[in-house]
Amino acid sequence: MSYRIGIDVGGTYTDAVLLDENNQVLAQTKSPTTPDVSKGIYQAMREVIAESSIPREQIKFAMLGTTHCTNAIVERKRLNRIAAIRIGAPATVAVKPLIGVPQDLYDILGKHVYVVRGGHNFDGREIVSLDEEELYRIAGEIKGKIDSLAITSAFSPVSKKHELRAEEIMREVLGDNIPITLSHEIGTFGLLERENASILNAALVDVAKTTAHSFVNALKEEGVHAKVFLGQNDGTLMTIDYAIKFPILTIACGPTNSIRGASYLSGLTDALVVDVGGTTTDIGVLIHSFPRESSLAVEIGGVRTNFRMPDIVSIGLGGGTVVHVEEDGSFQVGPDSVGYLLPQKGLAFGGDTLTTTDVIIALGKADLGDPTLVTHLDKGLLEAVYSRMVEMVEEAIDKMKTSAEPVPVILVGGGSILLPDTLKGVSQVVRPHHFGVANAIGAAIAQISGQMERVFSFDEISREQALEFAKGSAVEEAICAGADPATVEIVDVEEVPLAYIGKASRIRVKAAGSLAD
Repeated sequence: MSYRIGIDVGGTYTDAVLLDENNQVLAQTKSPTTPDVSKGIYQAMREVIAESSIPREQIKFAMLGTTHCTNAIVERKRLNRIAAIRIGAPATVAVKPLIGVPQDLYDILGKHVYVVRGGHNFDGREIVSLDEEELYRIAGEIKGKIDSLAITSAFSPVSKKHELRAEEIMREVLGDNIPITLSHEIGTFGLLERENASILNAALVDVAKTTAHSFVNALKEEGVHAKVFLGQNDGTLMTIDYAIKFPILTIACGPTNSIRGASYLSGLTDALVVDVGGTTTDIGVLIHSFPRESSLAVEIGGVRTNFRMPDIVSIGLGGGTVVHVEEDGSFQVGPDSVGYLLPQKGLAFGGDTLTTTDVIIALGKADLGDPTLVTHLDKGLLEAVYSRMVEMVEEAIDKMKTSAEPVPVILVGGGSILLPDTLKGVSQVVRPHHFGVANAIGAAIAQISGQMERVFSFDEISREQALEFAKGSAVEEAICAGADPATVEIVDVEEVPLAYIGKASRIRVKAAGSLAD
């Protein structure tokens, strides 16, 4: 027998599940997400192992979906000392690196920022030749002063030659142990957003390293010697080494874990997923069992980026959301929340704060707490508040739909008890078994993926050959990442013609497969 643990860190609770080899839930738990995220993870892990009573040596895999990297950016803590090199002078000097980044973050990341001659045009031609002499000078200047490095070259998704050569020079001077982020491996077109994403990635290397190694050590302390994987924000897993190289890919892995878990638990491959936690409701789109990717630039901690992110709408509605009632009878739902303190602060639990959970208890829609503590509340007010809560979700669902046709909705998350079994614009509402820990189940059952993204010129290669090459590369990457070759399949193909380059297209292919034993 082989078992697997899935852990997902939410804003309010850290959920953990233990699954058997058939992915059946043997144990599950919810632990408050503590200010020190790691403590909540270890607590949930210990509880779920103790509850299952299975031999620890039979736990073969452990998957973690974590907010460590997101928190590090938002809190401006634990970030690496970095250098940022842009290859793009003289064409890109009018707009400096880190433009628009909040000042407090700039003060941390902007100490070693350089722009050197080089880069390419949109058609792959050099702007000017790479200034290697300047790169050697920069390398000497930053040696011993930084922990990691980000290199961004103009139009590197079309030609990565200058980024690769710059990396060679840096390694020659700084050594092989310095983590180097190359922008063509992180983002797509849009120099500033790709540069920002690369800089954030470089700043998060040590956070990812500490998180992964601490998780491994905590498992070992419990007598578990499992293969460890971290969740990434496309709903699949990555190895520790891959996560340390691309820590930014852990950002927003929580909602994608919920989306994947919802698909697995419901058996649906195409639907909207509404994940209601203690603080927020996240709504995402399930396409062929995977989360829909956002096509827009995404802000992280006030920094505009363009790397791969799930298409998610979040609203301030959860099980702990505070309902503010004015003397004139008007009210507002949220956006603040009591979070995991609901059992202490909610009216129905003996506290002094009216929450959305109190509303559904008072209306007889949930069997929780002590209903006698909320019988004094005005029923008309409660009905109005409840209607507003449902409207908030229906409006968010409407934003995520691509047509006016009703669509199926899967309700997951502990806070989804707030919502009824019928919603406007929804063909069916599915509330699967184990819905409260769908995020942890999504982490536990996630597959290993590989992705290939590149600009192909059809003057050099036919479209069919380019597609086959991209598919083969994506499959190979998934296998190298730990997927069972027999299970790997292509799950997504995206082709964007680039008319301004001539006969060329940007092709992105993703392959995914089950974990190899």
